[in-house]
Amino acid sequence: MTEDAPKKLFIKTYGCQMNVYDSERMAEALGAKGYVTTEVAEEADMVLLNTCHIREKAAEKVYSDLGRLRPLKQAKPDLKIGVAGCVAQAEGEEILRRMPLVDLVVGPQSYHRLPEMVEAKGKVIDTDFPEEDKFDHLPERKALRGPTAFLTVQEGCDKFCAFCVVPYTRGAEVSRPVPRLLAEARDLVSRGVREITLLGQNVNGYHGEGEGGAWGLGRLIREMAGIEGLERLRYTTSHPNDMDDDLIAAHGEVPQLMPYLHLPVQSGSDRILKAMNRKHTAEEYLRLIERIRAARPDILLSSDFIVAFPGETDRDFEDTMDLIREVRFGAAFSFKYSARPGTPAAEKPELPAELADARLHALQALITEQQHAAQKAMVGRQVGVLYEKAGRLPGQMVGKSDHLHAVHVQDPTAKVGELVQVRIVEAGPNSLRGERLQP
Repeated sequence: MTEDAPKKLFIKTYGCQMNVYDSERMAEALGAKGYVTTEVAEEADMVLLNTCHIREKAAEKVYSDLGRLRPLKQAKPDLKIGVAGCVAQAEGEEILRRMPLVDLVVGPQSYHRLPEMVEAKGKVIDTDFPEEDKFDHLPERKALRGPTAFLTVQEGCDKFCAFCVVPYTRGAEVSRPVPRLLAEARDLVSRGVREITLLGQNVNGYHGEGEGGAWGLGRLIREMAGIEGLERLRYTTSHPNDMDDDLIAAHGEVPQLMPYLHLPVQSGSDRILKAMNRKHTAEEYLRLIERIRAARPDILLSSDFIVAFPGETDRDFEDTMDLIREVRFGAAFSFKYSARPGTPAAEKPELPAELADARLHALQALITEQQHAAQKAMVGRQVGVLYEKAGRLPGQMVGKSDHLHAVHVQDPTAKVGELVQVRIVEAGPNSLRGERLQP
């Protein structure tokens, strides 16, 4: 590498959309130190693993990936290796103890300090919860790769669900001020973004300061919908207890707010919901779904489910299956329960693995059946599709529908970023095929 050649940064992102956003911001922060991103770890001058603690055996996967980096570190002693995100926050100095090849460990609230950490001598760890807003210290966003973008509006969670580490790794709920979010959204649109997804660990608990006091997410969405050139808005992830009247109404009143909602319920059993500390019942969730569908009848719903939570009986599991049958989800993420150290549920005995596997298989079969039914119901309908990339076939474009379905369209003269009207002609297992309608 010549003296003037840029340093190369390889980032592996685990888990959620929030981490995708964080990885982009870390890359931009390190860009100020001369780093450019690369897709090839072997040519990197710095490797950064941006971790997530939500999925099963998250820490073990990170340690396994670090082990695979050992030969690369041996071949390139000057290579810097960092661990960021929620596993970094949870494991802290244990990462440096178990993996001496790691040079720095940085928690989710401190990644704006990465440029200083990279320049420091020796091992560095920063897993504090600083008082200053990390967003105040980051450079302007530059790394836009298409017509869609994520925008973090809220971080942290105060819910303390018994299975979840987020309150411990991301901290208490903090909402970003309205003027900063509107300015960032306008900047994104000025550079070609047509769809923005608002992010937060508990995004519908947003309460950022704006004109006249604290704003809820519904009011923020209405204001963002007025930005010229912003065609679509989405948000994730939500908690049922924070779906207030204004946000529900926005689904029926704001054309830019897409008819898709991810609203995790986790279980259909009141007994298990109480043990999870979810603070809502299955009946309350069902009545909430009724209100949301009354506001936007064509909305597609997705959810999260945990099976084999400690103490779950056959009756509890059947309650969950009954809820799924009643709601009719278009998609869902489902997992076997796995203990997260430091959470209340981790102290309880786990169910046998064979039972957990059987329940997960049955639940996923039901969800898949509903997902395929929702996709088949789209055939013949006219939908908007925002082209995000070229497809694998010559002349093919791929984009997302209003309902977040992947849609393939044969459209040889089209360009990425076009929002077109499409008639769905075929439903596949994981995507739709459409034909573009002429204006």
